[in-house]
Formats: sequence, C-alpha cells, structure tokens
Amino acid sequence: MAWTALSGLVPVYPLYALLFLDTGLSAAQVSGLFALWSLTGLLAEVPTGVLADRWSRRGALVLAGLLEAAGFAVWTAAPGPVAFAAGFVLWGVGGALVSGAAEALVYDGLAAAGAEDAYLRVHGATTATELLVQVPTALLAGVLVVAGGYPLVGWASVAVCLAAAALATRFPEPPSTDDGEPEVPLRTAAATALRRPGLWPVLAAVALLGGLDAIEEYFPLLARDEGVPTALVPAAVLVVALAGAAGAALAGRVGRLPARALPVLLAVSAVLLAGGALVAHPAALAAVAVSYGLYLAVLVVGEARLQEQVPGTVRATVTSVAGLGIELASLLVFAAWALGGAVAVAVLFAAVVPVTWSALRPTPRPGAVPDLC
Repeated sequence: MAWTALSGLVPVYPLYALLFLDTGLSAAQVSGLFALWSLTGLLAEVPTGVLADRWSRRGALVLAGLLEAAGFAVWTAAPGPVAFAAGFVLWGVGGALVSGAAEALVYDGLAAAGAEDAYLRVHGATTATELLVQVPTALLAGVLVVAGGYPLVGWASVAVCLAAAALATRFPEPPSTDDGEPEVPLRTAAATALRRPGLWPVLAAVALLGGLDAIEEYFPLLARDEGVPTALVPAAVLVVALAGAAGAALAGRVGRLPARALPVLLAVSAVLLAGGALVAHPAALAAVAVSYGLYLAVLVVGEARLQEQVPGTVRATVTSVAGLGIELASLLVFAAWALGGAVAVAVLFAAVVPVTWSALRPTPRPGAVPDLC
C-alpha cells in the first residue's frame, strides 16, 4: 500500500497534459502522444509479463520505477515534441512492467497465506489508494508549479519515482503457485495460459473495461473546458479522483451483487459521463465524478474475476495479455475524444455494457450454488 501511494505521488501527473499544451503542442498532437504511449505499452505488455513470471515480479516493479524516472528526466531536461515522445516510450515500458507484475505479486502473496478470497477487497483498496493519493499529489503539484514552474515539477517527479523503485526492493516475493500446471516454456507461456476454458470472455471484458480508463487522461482538459482556471485544474479534478476511490473501495460489496448488476452500473456511468460533458459548467464535473466511481467499481470486480481463473505460474503473463487488450481499447478512447470529446467516449462506455452482461460472473467454488441472477 505504501508503494502504491508513493508511486502515485508524482507531481507531474495532474499537469503533463497542460505542460504539452503550454509548450506549444496542439490538442491533436497531445492525443498523438497518448496514442504513442498506448502503442508502446501494447508492444511491451506480454514480453514484460513473461519477464516478470520468469525473472522476478519484484524486480519488474523496481525497473518500472527507474524507467519512469528516466522518462520524466527527459521531459524536464529538453521539453519538446521529441522529448515528450521519448519519455512516453520509457513510461510505456515501465507501465507494462507494473501492469502484470503488481497484481500477480499481490494475488500470490495472498494465496501463500491462504487468503485468495480477500483479493477483491485488497485490490479495491489498492485501487482506491492510487486515486486518493491524487489529493496530496495535486496539492504538491500546485505548490511546485507556482514555486518553480514545470522544471521543478519535473525534477521532483524524478525523485519520487526513484524513491518508489527503492521501496519496491523491499517487497517480499513468494514463489508463484503452480496450480497443478506443468512448467511452461518461455516462448509458449501466454498461449498455454490462454487455452484455459472460460478465460477468454473474462479477458475480453477486462480489456475493454480497462481501456475505458484512458478517459482519466482527459479530466484536466475537460475541467478547463468547463471553465476552471488552469491553476485550479489539479484541485478541480480531485472530485473525480475521490469518487473513483470510493467506487474502487466499494468493489468488494459490488462484487457480491448479482452479476447482471454490473452492466447496469456501467450503463448508468455512460449516461452520467455524457450528461456531464454536455453541460458547460464546472458543476458538471460532479456527474463525471459519479460516472467514474461507478465505472471503477465494475472494473475492479472484473480484474478480480480474471485473477480467479489464472494459473499462478503465468499470472503476470496473462495479466499482461489483458493489459495488451487494454492498450488496444484505449486507442478507441483517444480516437473518440479526438472526434467527439467526452460524449463520444460515453458512447464507448455504453458499447461495452453488453460485453459485461455475462462475462463477469463469480467463479463457482466446489459445492457452491451458481449465481443464476
């Protein structure tokens, strides 16, 4: 939990979209950078997941922090389109390292303690922590940008990433559980895992749901479009982060609802996002915030359902395959925003509702009565 909080306490996070615009980039160029970020993650997801399974999940998290620090150092030392692109490549690889290794490390740690059932609650709390830390991050960003502009924000971000990498070296790393599976050769790890019956529907649902989280990249721009002054943008979007944290923290309870409640919650989220985008007033961010909270509750449940079905020996690999799908789905969000803003993204939210309708059922336990709701 401490590593999660420190990894999010990076002051450039709430400001980098504005940094790009204030450096002279157009909105289309900003979306192009976001697309490059996702494409980098797309190419790196599965190889980094296999690396984490075969080398060290703890080591993958340490390396991720170092790469992210290098990316922000490039941004700060030579701000411009080329540097921003290079930084996103480094950040993209680092993010791919985390996406498979972090969840695998937590799930197998719980499994080693005989506490797999706690994963949904723990994962929800961790996701909530990622969002709650945006409160001190926004305050820190506001103070630093006033005190020293974007350069001070950038170098402080480098220092925080290095500190997170150092903390990750302290993680205990339990041996991955084999779940009765034979050792999988490196070159066939992903294919072996994906042959498991019933895995594909959940994997597809998690990929599509996770891709929708790319909307978070546009919250600062949405806030400024709603009339919020630039200096107050980090504080203004906190209401969205806090609502998202509440939704993630409640995922344990949401996971106990009938399975068909999940698509209903996602549909309500789509309606609220569209409504908030259509009303050009700062108060409309409240609707966006509730939308984000509902969405994250559904996403956390979906991610937990995926972990329930994955064998321990290739847990990071399969989680990274889901991350690959997330990166592809995020391209749809970037394209939708470029074409029609938040309203177009809300249409994507609605389009994912049918996918969640049957895919995210709880995994039946031996002797349990299946959920027929």
